[in-house]
Amino acid sequence: MSKFNKKKDSALPAVNTASLPDIVFMLLFFFMTVTVMKDSTLKVENVLPNATEVKKLEKKDRIIYIYVGKPTKEYEKVFGSESKIQLNDKFSDASEVGDYILMERAKKPQELQNVLTTALKVDKDANMGIISDIKQELRKVNALKVNYTTYEGDAFRNLQ
Repeated sequence: MSKFNKKKDSALPAVNTASLPDIVFMLLFFFMTVTVMKDSTLKVENVLPNATEVKKLEKKDRIIYIYVGKPTKEYEKVFGSESKIQLNDKFSDASEVGDYILMERAKKPQELQNVLTTALKVDKDANMGIISDIKQELRKVNALKVNYTTYEGDAFRNLQ
C-alpha cells in the first residue's frame, strides 16, 4: 500500500514582473491619447445664461468659439469694465471677428470647412450691441451657423 505525504506549507509563487513595463506603457499611451488640452485661457467673465430648449453639440472639432464678457479682475485695469470680445487668447474688436473666422476655417480640413459652427459664449450681462456687431461680421464672411452656448435651466432666472 502506498503512503501519501502531506505537502509542507507551500508559499504562493512570486509575481512575474516581466510584463510590468508593457502595462506601464499601455497606460501611458492611453492617457496620452485621451487627454485634451485647453485651447485658450478665459480672460473674460463668462456666466452663461439659462435656456430651456438646449441641444448639445456632438462634434467639438467643428466649433469655433468666441467669448464675450467683462474682463476679469486682472485685466479690468487695462481694458476697463465694458464687455469685450476674446478670440483665442487675446482681446479683439468686432472688426477682427471676420478675419479670425477665416483664419480658423483655413486651419480645418477641407471637408469640415463648410460645416463649421460659430459658438458664442456670451456672459448674461453683456450688451446686445456687441453681439449684433459680431453677427454682422459673421455674415460678411458667410459664417451663418451660429450657436449660443447656455446652461440648461429655467430661462426666467436670467431676469434676476
